[in-house]
Amino acid sequence: VANKRKPCPKANKSLCQKQILLLISKVRLCGNRGRKLEKRPDPQLKGIVTRLYNRHGFYLQMLPDGTMDGTKDESSSFLQFNLIPVGLRIVAIQSTKTGLYIGMNSDGYLYTSEHFTPECKFKESVFENYYVTYSSILYRQTQSGRAWYIGINRDGQVMKGNRVKKTKGAAHFLPKLIEVAMYREPSLHEVVVVAELSSPRKMAKASDSPVLQNGKKDPPSKTKTS
Repeated sequence: VANKRKPCPKANKSLCQKQILLLISKVRLCGNRGRKLEKRPDPQLKGIVTRLYNRHGFYLQMLPDGTMDGTKDESSSFLQFNLIPVGLRIVAIQSTKTGLYIGMNSDGYLYTSEHFTPECKFKESVFENYYVTYSSILYRQTQSGRAWYIGINRDGQVMKGNRVKKTKGAAHFLPKLIEVAMYREPSLHEVVVVAELSSPRKMAKASDSPVLQNGKKDPPSKTKTS
């Protein structure tokens, strides 16, 4: 007579089921842990916090309302900028106080922007005696191809980019390092979109850069060569 297998008691059967469920839950837990480890961290960019000292003896500063000018007051709390690398020898310049970016529009005027746009990209080039120049990567002279630079004149006023020459002191800045910092890559916005969101912020007293107010420009006054 063939031996008949005895059915498992109900108690044993429920115990087997519990063991199987416990094993499945452990497998799921291990799987979730594995996925978390595979998550890649946000890209990090190595930049610097610095003060930009101009050859004419002024520090570039950005005030809380977004205006920019040059000052000789080393104790000003508005002198620090983030220099964030966004390409090969290309940087974004952002105030550590306001969080605003420096931009240059198609007319050569500097302005400040809450958003990072192509107009906020500047080529960083070493000139001489460790001085550095910052030129727009978008705009330059149509015929000669001469670059447009960030500059401060002898009166401490921010200049129009197409009036700043590479060989003049107005364009020469000496970055004074405060610390090295890590940054997330800023999100790039279109210039047109930004223009619709808000009008360009005004500049502080720029004799050769008319104040930008509500999209209108005041008549330019006479300027001094730098």
